[in-house]
Amino acid sequence: MACCNEHSRSELLRRGLAEAGRGLPSIEPGMPLPAGTGLDRRSFVARGLGLALAVYGGAALRPQVFDEGIAAAAAAAPQDKVLVSVFLDGGADALSLLAPTADPLYRQLRPRLALPPGAGLAFAEDPALTWHPSLAPLVQLHGEGKVSVMPGIGYDHPNQSHFTSRHFWEVGAADERLSTGWLGRYLDRVGKPDNPLQGLSLDWSLQPSLATARMPVAAVDAPDRYDFWARGVWGEVSERMVNAIGRLGAIPTHGDPGLETASDSALQSVRLYEQLTPFRPKDDRKTLVSPVPYPPGDDAFPRRLAGLAAMLAAGLPIRVVALSAPGGYDTHDNQAQGLAEDLELTAASLLAFQRDLEARGLADRVLVHVWTEFGRRAKENGSGGTDHGAAGTGFLIGSRVAGKMIGEFPGLAKLDEDGNLRATADFRGLYGAILEDWLGTDADAIIPGARKFGRPKILR
Repeated sequence: MACCNEHSRSELLRRGLAEAGRGLPSIEPGMPLPAGTGLDRRSFVARGLGLALAVYGGAALRPQVFDEGIAAAAAAAPQDKVLVSVFLDGGADALSLLAPTADPLYRQLRPRLALPPGAGLAFAEDPALTWHPSLAPLVQLHGEGKVSVMPGIGYDHPNQSHFTSRHFWEVGAADERLSTGWLGRYLDRVGKPDNPLQGLSLDWSLQPSLATARMPVAAVDAPDRYDFWARGVWGEVSERMVNAIGRLGAIPTHGDPGLETASDSALQSVRLYEQLTPFRPKDDRKTLVSPVPYPPGDDAFPRRLAGLAAMLAAGLPIRVVALSAPGGYDTHDNQAQGLAEDLELTAASLLAFQRDLEARGLADRVLVHVWTEFGRRAKENGSGGTDHGAAGTGFLIGSRVAGKMIGEFPGLAKLDEDGNLRATADFRGLYGAILEDWLGTDADAIIPGARKFGRPKILR
């Protein structure tokens, strides 16, 4: 499965711009700057929590101020609502996630890619639609009333550029000039200047939706990835090595600046190693210790979700989180196999995360939003894939969601002039509902023109 050149170039550009101080590539004509471009990035260890963080913004504050702020925030509001934003990168195919198998136009448009009858389970809210077989974990949650489906979400006058359409979703407006993310503006309104964990990018680069103007936000790969390593050393010998490094931190320095630096670094490293012990892998699968199993393997997504559940259980003051799902959804060719594999891992990981939260008594605090920058063209192409479209499919997952369809399936009889599905729900209206009904803040102060968009019912 291959993605288009525009998607590859835009991703490289975003990665370059998100890393302050790296050689920035040129902006291609017509591409908006990613939200957060130019934010200062600095790394530090939150000693009391055992996290190695990359912090964006808030450059004037010292690490110990962040330590104190994180501790104070955790003590003050341990039961805050949490939003987790999961991005399906590349434009996931709405007509595969929920396939209109009862419509004869479906097989005319997709003679090779159409799901065969009986391949997936019927969508209970619209029997004309069929779930992709790889989404069986979401079918299970939907049956429990814990998934709300948006079968045709997007915006009017859709832009079919990966870079630009993704930017619109990230900033919460069809505006190429905005430089802060919609979740970043939320944090600018309600956040604290000494708590970077309030906005958490589960990646070592900044997720643009979290880009703020004033408040600090943080990026971390996962809390289980900090360890010491030496060739051929493990077990008891490894523990002795760590202890020896710790003893280096206690040696007298007699005022020598070089020894003081080395001693402090050794002491800090071992302290962090010890604090992260509860999060480190305990078996060969390299997974966090969780009350439920996550999908095995080396992919970062289930590991990051397991780490997030552990961090929430530890009382860390996290409010909004952003991360990307496994794989790439820019399926211009050989779509069937690659899409099935990516959806399977994504859905299984999301089910495990929900069960993890339930086992820890955290499920009522967390709402997961799954989104993609656009759907795919209704008609398959000549390479066994689909091209860029417009309206896509999204999901809200959690114990508090309404569990009802938002908008409706737009149908194949009235495609737009480019042969794409028309949107039946606007993402800006969804953002308004999330901000007001879940996060408890004024959407009009965050989403430009928020009053123009209808607010769907998202909670029970």
